Amino acid sequence: MMSKRGQGLSLNVIIIAVLALIVLVVLVFIFTGRIGLFDKGVGEQGQAELVQMRIQYGDCHPTLTVEKTFTMALSQAQSPEAKERATSDFEAEISDCKANTLADDCSAAGCTWK
Repeated sequence: MMSKRGQGLSLNVIIIAVLALIVLVVLVFIFTGRIGLFDKGVGEQGQAELVQMRIQYGDCHPTLTVEKTFTMALSQAQSPEAKERATSDFEAEISDCKANTLADDCSAAGCTWK
């Protein structure tokens, strides 16, 4: 009889471990889905800021790479000061590009002509 009891205990432990693993996997899926939604929301905020900044563009404006750098810096900013720094850096890029009134000067400055 001892061997049957030992086998039953082992089977119970296995069943509990499988159930715990299933619960853990479900929790991981729930939380990773929520984190994905959070990242998406942060990215959308960066895009909204970019759209507002584009209003300041002239014929000569920053490249897509500079825009992506701005949105990434804005989304990774942990403090209001870091967000302000990212915004002011991008505004400086816009000003540098706007200073060029000719297409050749614009591309030579690393900007894009409209």
